[in-house]
Amino acid sequence: MNRSKLRENIFKLLFMTEFNGAEEMPEQLSMYFSEIEDLNEKDRAYMEVKYQNIMDREAQIDALLNDASSGWKTSRMSKVDLTILRLAVYEMKFDEDVPVKVAINEAVEMAKRFGQDGSASFINGILGTISRTLSE
Repeated sequence: MNRSKLRENIFKLLFMTEFNGAEEMPEQLSMYFSEIEDLNEKDRAYMEVKYQNIMDREAQIDALLNDASSGWKTSRMSKVDLTILRLAVYEMKFDEDVPVKVAINEAVEMAKRFGQDGSASFINGILGTISRTLSE
């Protein structure tokens, strides 16, 4: 599975957490993975680890998002936009294997696919602000 497809699956896993309690997620993850055809163990492990790393840093990621988004706190963001942003911010700040520009570009492309009108520019703006903050 290529990186974009892995990222899309991680986005979907993160999105599920918005609608399921923490106690339900192990079963939800298992069901989700069982539905993916030709899923190998390496890809599954990669997705599980990245998903858990993002969940473990959710408060820290949300703090960065709240600082970068004037007038749009995470509590007011659409669930899709927030999920895309969390994944992208994790990649930008904590995943050394993903260049910042790639994380931003992939997030914008996901927003075009899964978000509403205006999601892509909203996400691009917030991630651009965070990128400048991280490079300082």
